[in-house]
Amino acid sequence: MGDEEAIRDLKRSDMLIDILSLQRVLSALFLVLFVLLSVAWSGWFVGIVMAVVVALEYGQFARISFVRLLAQKVYNRLEPYAIKLVEKASVVFKLIRNVPASDMMQSSRIDSRQELQHLIDESPGVLSPDERKLIVHGLSFGDKLVSSIMTPRSVIDSIKAEEFLGPLTLDGLHKSGHSRLPVTDGDIDHVVGILYLSSLLALDIKKSTTARKAMDPKVFYIRQDQTLQHALAAFLRTRHHMFIVVNEFRETVGLITLEDVVEALLGRKIIDEFDAHDDLRQVALRNPRGNNHPDKREDV
Repeated sequence: MGDEEAIRDLKRSDMLIDILSLQRVLSALFLVLFVLLSVAWSGWFVGIVMAVVVALEYGQFARISFVRLLAQKVYNRLEPYAIKLVEKASVVFKLIRNVPASDMMQSSRIDSRQELQHLIDESPGVLSPDERKLIVHGLSFGDKLVSSIMTPRSVIDSIKAEEFLGPLTLDGLHKSGHSRLPVTDGDIDHVVGILYLSSLLALDIKKSTTARKAMDPKVFYIRQDQTLQHALAAFLRTRHHMFIVVNEFRETVGLITLEDVVEALLGRKIIDEFDAHDDLRQVALRNPRGNNHPDKREDV
């Protein structure tokens, strides 16, 4: 099955110039036929005006998405017959060939990512929805910033460095829905470590210990205006799974995980056993903690 498809693709590529030439000839014949019918039906003046309008607006009409989709479906059905016609009448098509190979190369050039994305969007049936999503997200991945996908400061769950990890605290940590938490010394602008819940499984709850003693003191920071491409490279280089996001004043504005970056690249959600929310940015927009939300508030 794969070999047959490959043979059809090769044959289609070899005969593309002749097929396009046939298309141009048919378009010209259609316009001539339309002119003759318009003149016969409405007279010389009205017929010529109608023909000129159709000739001028034909390109715009052909760019309408519905028309392009319909034309593509019709072409897909007629293509095997067109290829057979070109094969049987190769001598004739050499005479009517009017699409130089240089023009084909020029028209097939893609000069920007926007053009490539448009080509993908206008080529239904060639790629599966998942493949199209992967390519489209991959094209825009390098332009996205860390701030666009990070978990906002307002919904970051953290633990204070001097908090004791007793049974109730451990139960609350496991119910929080996170696999790792920032450890703070006073407030969220002073992150001093990362507490990994997996490391607490072997913790002896009979011995009092604090988050500072159980945490990993290694903390990585990334600027909110860095690109996701930079973030991914940093994750691979450091082999860590969570960065604290800061602004130009070294204030904590959010956090970002390796899963966040991979999801942005793939365009799909990665299901994690610790995930409690589908989208923490949407949770932040709902402002569940009532941040800066007094009764007499006024936004200006």
